[in-house]
This record gives sequence, C-alpha cells and structure tokens, in this order.
Amino acid sequence: MSKLSRPLSLALAALAAAPLACSRNDAERGRDAGAPPGASSSAPATGPAAGGSAGAPPAAGGSAVAPPAADAGEAPPAVGDPMATHYEAREDLVRLFSLKELTERERRFKNPELFLEKNFGGGTPARINQGNKELARHTRSKEQCLEGLRGVVLQTEEQRARCGGHENMVPVYRRGKPETAEFCVDIFEFPNKPCELPMVWASPTQAASVCSLQGKRLCTEDEWSLACRGDPEGGKPTTYAYGDELDLAVCHTQTRHREINGKPCDGDTARSAYQTCATDTEPAGSYPACRSRFGVFDQHGNVAEIMTRRDRDDGKLYSQLKGSAWFYVEVAREHDAPRPKKGRETYPDHCAFSPRWHVEPMENAWHANYHLGFRCCATVR
Repeated sequence: MSKLSRPLSLALAALAAAPLACSRNDAERGRDAGAPPGASSSAPATGPAAGGSAGAPPAAGGSAVAPPAADAGEAPPAVGDPMATHYEAREDLVRLFSLKELTERERRFKNPELFLEKNFGGGTPARINQGNKELARHTRSKEQCLEGLRGVVLQTEEQRARCGGHENMVPVYRRGKPETAEFCVDIFEFPNKPCELPMVWASPTQAASVCSLQGKRLCTEDEWSLACRGDPEGGKPTTYAYGDELDLAVCHTQTRHREINGKPCDGDTARSAYQTCATDTEPAGSYPACRSRFGVFDQHGNVAEIMTRRDRDDGKLYSQLKGSAWFYVEVAREHDAPRPKKGRETYPDHCAFSPRWHVEPMENAWHANYHLGFRCCATVR
C-alpha cells in the first residue's frame, strides 16, 4: 500500500462532514511500498457469469441497469473502446454523479460549484480524477462491462426506498433482519455508476466532502467489513466478499505494475507518482463475481478505499484505508498464512483485515495516490 502523502490547503468553508480542499502540492515525501518494478500482465479472466456469484441479491421487484437480453438473431454488442470512459475534462468527471439539493442555510456555508471547480479535473495529481490517462491501460470497455452485468439487479425499488432514494445503494444489516438496517452502502466505488472507472487522487478529507454533498458520508471500517463479509440471510460471515478461499482471478487483483518508458513506478511524491505510475483500473462491475452477498462490488481489487475509524482511546475520527488494488497479486497472502520473515512484505486482503495505513485525523487527512479511491455510505433514517 502506498505511503505517498501531500499537504493541502483549505480555501472554502467547512462542510458538515469535512472541510473542502481547494489545492494541494507534493512537497511532503514518502515511499510507495506498493509500486515495485514489474512486467506487464494481461487482465485476468472474470469469474462466473453475471448473476452467478454466491449471495447476489434477489432479482424480484428490482430493475436492472444493464441492457436487456438481446433478441434472437440480433447482432452481438459492440466491443467498444476501453479508454473511452477515461475522462479528463472536469465537466465529464462531475457529470458522473449528482449532488443533493442544498437548502438556503446550507448554501451559506457550502459552495458546491466552487468545490467541484477546485477539486475535480484531469492532467494533475492535484485534483480528483481517474489517473494519468497517458499512462493508464484499461482492457475492458463500458460496453463489455454492461454485457457482463446483463440482467443483474443492482438495486430493488424497496432497497432504494430504504436508502432514502439514493441510486445504487443497498441496506446492510445483521442477523438476517433488513428492518434493522442502520446504514446503506454504495454498491460501486465512487462515482458509484455501473461500468464507469473509479476515481483516484482523492484525500480522505475531500472524499468526505464529496460524500456530504451527495447527502452521504464516508463508510466506517466496521460498516465496510460487514458489507463485505456479512450475509443478508443471517448466515455465517465469509472470509472474502466472494467466499472463503482466496482467488486472485475473481476480482481485478492480478494486473502487475508496468514500467513506463523503461522506468518503474516512483511513488516518492505526488508528481513522480502521476508521471510514472499507471492507474490500470477497470470499469466498476467488470468482474461480476467480485460481489458480496449484499450486492457490493469490487471490495477487493480495482482501487483501495478510504473509510473512517473512531479511536477507542481519544474518541476522535480518523481516516482508515482498506481493500486492495489491481496489483494485489504482487503482495498477496492467504488470510491464515504467517507474515514472511524475509523479503517483501505481504498482507491478507480479507474483509476483516484492519491495517493501520495512513491513519490521519479526519479534519486534516490529505493522503492521496494513484490507486486509492473511496465509496460512500448513508445513515438509514
């Protein structure tokens, strides 16, 4: 996991969840432990066909986002360009998500237009984007991804109502009792749209602000873990979102770092990481079997994710990073395997794994990098 961090300055009034970040630089230095030299490798094959993963939510009463089944004799779907959904213009990035309607009182303290202008845009590590497009290699197009999700119910009408009308969210609960759900979670990594690339280069403070402007918040570590390992029917928790055995082909976890112009990824600063580290993500939902029993995609692989953790000693809220990225194969370890005594550090990427990576007070949490994204949660009211 990367150790890259950067200080940022505030220029906007605080949001309810976190202050708004206006600019940042890469003066603060660190070493990226997850970015060694490595030969390129092709993306792994997907797991079972869409809808075939264990624990997928029931299809009754819901609507599928993916296109309907093709009629007999209809031409096969277009393959599409895998790079077509890698956007750089701010307008293209921000149109992927919607903001909640602000009251007049809220607008006195928040300026969403200025926030979007200052915090989103391609071509730089100083803004939230999908990574350096000149370096990135995506192998699956939006059309291919949607075909893989054909007929899969992402969210039922009941789930949407339970989640306050938020699109692509599902309620999560314990003991098989949906009426006890206290929170909902985005089923895809931000921007929480099926078959769009996840966004990176967001700090925890910025991510919290983005969630707040959507009427949501960052997930807590416990919520994220429950959405990953829990059973909506009240059964035993699983080790991974997709089951109990590590399988690097089920999720986007088997694509190694590539050398760029003969040089390895250099995560020493934000600038060097943006210029040498490829963000080789795939559209959200490209691996249909990489789905928890609650219906949450990509909690393993693609990008690591930001969440929060309440410290038991001082009661303060801290940032917490979890999950793995597309290059997890380089540092993978079975959940019950011992740590290596020599050589490179490895880690288990199971749902309950609780690393202490880049723990920062949420009011001043600025760590961001080329393989770190986030998803939002919402309190059930």
